[in-house]
Formats: sequence, structure tokens, C-alpha cells
Amino acid sequence: MPEKQTILVIDDEAHILELLEYNLVKNGYGVLRADTGEMGLELLKCRKADLVLLDYMLPGMDGMEVLRRIRTDPEFISVPVMMLTAKGEETDKVLGLEMGADDYLTKPFGIRELLARVKALLRRSAPEQKGRQTEEILRIGSLVIDCGAREVTCDGETVELSRKEFDLLALTARHRNRVFTREQLLEQIWGYEYSGETRTVDVHVRGLRRKLEPDPEHPRYLRTVRGVGYKFV
Repeated sequence: MPEKQTILVIDDEAHILELLEYNLVKNGYGVLRADTGEMGLELLKCRKADLVLLDYMLPGMDGMEVLRRIRTDPEFISVPVMMLTAKGEETDKVLGLEMGADDYLTKPFGIRELLARVKALLRRSAPEQKGRQTEEILRIGSLVIDCGAREVTCDGETVELSRKEFDLLALTARHRNRVFTREQLLEQIWGYEYSGETRTVDVHVRGLRRKLEPDPEHPRYLRTVRGVGYKFV
């Protein structure tokens, strides 16, 4: 019998915690609850969590600081994090993605959509999924992508990428000159179908360009195909 996956929910709203716990447990997950960022980090250190649902607006230590600490701790850097944000906090969504969040969902959200995204994130981060990754090394000019080690160098310098940034780069580099729509990238990298929000893809593309390109406004690798999506050239 497979081990039950555990989700850490960090949110200061009691009704949100109860709603999420009820539906996650109902769907076979274990749940850890925290109503502050400090408590959430302590639980993460003491108990194994396979995914974190993290509210942006928290008392004391806010969600961005919690995310920063998770992403700078080698023990937890690979744990998927989904940010929960209030409607209208567009800048916060973008910042969260740039800091390493794997996904975000705007409140109020539908439980079915949340469960679908949770399932997709867990599936994409599962050990057996990682074990199927190809060991190939892609060399494109001065850019080297080691898919087995999940390492990237450009002009001889190591480039630090988030998990989703790496997946986006590797996928498009393997299929050079193929145009991917944002919807296709959402489905293949994030694991869920298009539901009206493609900003996630744009933010990760911008992050990649900032890290890889001497001039992000005139990219040499990941190009925009106006009105369609992106392609690696």
C-alpha cells in the first residue's frame, strides 16, 4: 500500500484551514496545519511534508519570507509550494513565482481546481517521475543543460534555476524551434489544463531570460512567438 502523502497548510484563517483539511483528508492526503509562518517552518522541520500550501497574508512572518526560507534551505528546496493569494494581489503573485513558488491560486478558489493542482504538483515531484528523467546533456552554443543532474551553465558560469524554470528550459531546448503555446506549457510542466490563467508561464520565461540572457529584451534562446507562445532557437 503506497505511503500517504502529507500536505502542510499554512494559513491564518481558521475556516480556510478547516476547509482544506476536510477536503484533502477526504481525498486521501495527510494534513499538517499551521496558522503562522513560524509554526509552519517548525512543522516542516519536524515532520515530512510532500507539498506546502502557503498563504501570502500571514501575521508576523509573511508568506514571502516563509517561501524564501524554504527555497534557501537545502533540505526543503525541492518541496513544491503553492501560494494562496487574495484576489487583486497581482504583484504578489508574480513576486512569489519569481522567488520559487511552483504555482499559485487566487482566493476564493474552487476545491476541485485546488485538488487538481495539488495532484499535478505531487505527481510532477514524485521520486518515480524524477527517476524517469533522461540523463542527456544538451549543448546549445555556450549553454549546457545537464538533465540528469538538473544543472545549467552558461558561458562557463553556473546558473541557479528553480525547478519549474529548469523544466521549462529543458522541455523547450529538447524541441528546438517548436512553438509551444502557454496552454501546452502549463499542461506539460505544471500538469494541469488551461483554466484561464497563463501568467505563470510568462513569469517563468521572464525569470529564465533574466538569468540566461545578456539582454533579456532581445533573447537569443527563448523567443516569443507573438500571439501564440514561445520557442527555443
